[in-house]
Amino acid sequence: MTNPTVVGFSGNFTRPSKTRGFVDHIVRDIARRHGLAATTYDIVDLGPSFGNAKWARELDADAQRVLDSIVDADVLVVGSPTYKGSYTGLFKHFFDLVDPRALKGKPVVLTATGGGERHALIVEHQLRPLFGFFEAFALPTAVYASDKDFADGVLISDAIHSRAAQAVDDVGAALAGRTRTRIAAAE
Repeated sequence: MTNPTVVGFSGNFTRPSKTRGFVDHIVRDIARRHGLAATTYDIVDLGPSFGNAKWARELDADAQRVLDSIVDADVLVVGSPTYKGSYTGLFKHFFDLVDPRALKGKPVVLTATGGGERHALIVEHQLRPLFGFFEAFALPTAVYASDKDFADGVLISDAIHSRAAQAVDDVGAALAGRTRTRIAAAE
């Protein structure tokens, strides 16, 4: 049996990126606290085939590996910078390539970053419905961080650290619930 995994995916297409760093921070905390293997990706990792792909089968091997890793993950952490009140177009394009049944029941931590507080509801009004479409289990605690919560690309806000820790606790509860369900199904 393979080690359970947590995979992060950031809708950013530049590096370094506050959003990728933020997603990776949560991924690593989940891995550390719950004993999961961890990986984080962003748009850059998808490579040249991604932009023109209309179907997952049109992705090259590197992009397909990222997609498979996300679909196969036990826990997913997603994040996007906020553009015009929503996630990035490339973030949406990536999830347009995911089979609609592939994320059913998967615990997902929703995160986003943005310039100010007025975009804080992106996690509830944009990301939660997207993952609802997939019938994923979007965890109750979503986390939004604005520019003031970072210094030199590093998360410095105690309030956001606390909220992220709460999301990591949600993951523990979701994983425990999945284990109880598997045990009951085996009996």
